[in-house]
Amino acid sequence: MAQILLVEDDAEIRRALIRALTERGHVMSSTATAMEGLKYVLNSTFDIVVLDLGLPDVDGRDALRMLRSVSRIPIIIATARDDESVIVDALDHGADDYLIKPFGPAQLEARIRAVLRRAGEDSDETPALVVGELRIDSVSREAALSGVPLDLTPREFDVLSYLAARAGTVVTRRELLVEVWRLPGGGADKTVDVHLSWLRRKLGESANQPCYLHTVRGVGVKLIAPR
Repeated sequence: MAQILLVEDDAEIRRALIRALTERGHVMSSTATAMEGLKYVLNSTFDIVVLDLGLPDVDGRDALRMLRSVSRIPIIIATARDDESVIVDALDHGADDYLIKPFGPAQLEARIRAVLRRAGEDSDETPALVVGELRIDSVSREAALSGVPLDLTPREFDVLSYLAARAGTVVTRRELLVEVWRLPGGGADKTVDVHLSWLRRKLGESANQPCYLHTVRGVGVKLIAPR
C-alpha cells in the first residue's frame, strides 16, 4: 500500500485512477492544479506523486521543478505529451518515470511499485540520525524522542533533520532558508524562528531553557545532545 498524490486536471481520468488504485489498496489524495499539489507535498506525507503535465495553472514541467526543489519524493509523470524532448527534459529535471497516456491502472501501479522499490533500495544505505535520545529516520520521515514519536510537519522534519545531520555545528538562518526552504536569495528570519519555536515546543524545551536546540546569538542555531 502506498500513499499517492495524483495531480491530474481531467476529472474523468482522475476519478477512474482514484477508484482503480483505491481498489488495489492504495491511499489516494488528488488535486487538479499544480499549486494545490505543491501545498499538499509541503504539508502532508506521501510516498509518491503522479503528475500530469497539462495542468491549468502551471505547466507540468515547471510544477516538476518546483516539487523537486522542495522534496525528494518520487514523481511519475503521466501525460499525453509524447515528444522525446519533453520526456528527456522531465527525466533530466527529476522525474523518476514517464508514462504516456492512454494507459491502464495496472501499468501505472506497476510503475509505482518499480519506482518505490528503487527508492527503497537507494535509501537502504541511509542510516538514521541519532543525537542523544533523538532519532531521525530520513527514509520513513519519522522522528522520535526517547522512543516517543514526534508529530512533526514536513517542514519541521526537514529543519530538524538538517540540523541533526550537522549536530554540534552552528547553522545560520540564511543557510536554513537556502538549503531547507530552497530560497536562493534567502528570506525572512522570522520564518525560521517560528519553525524553531514549534520544534522546541515539540521537543519539550524553550529558547530560555534549551535542551537540544541552542541559539548562538547573532550567528544561528545548533543541535546538540544534552549533557
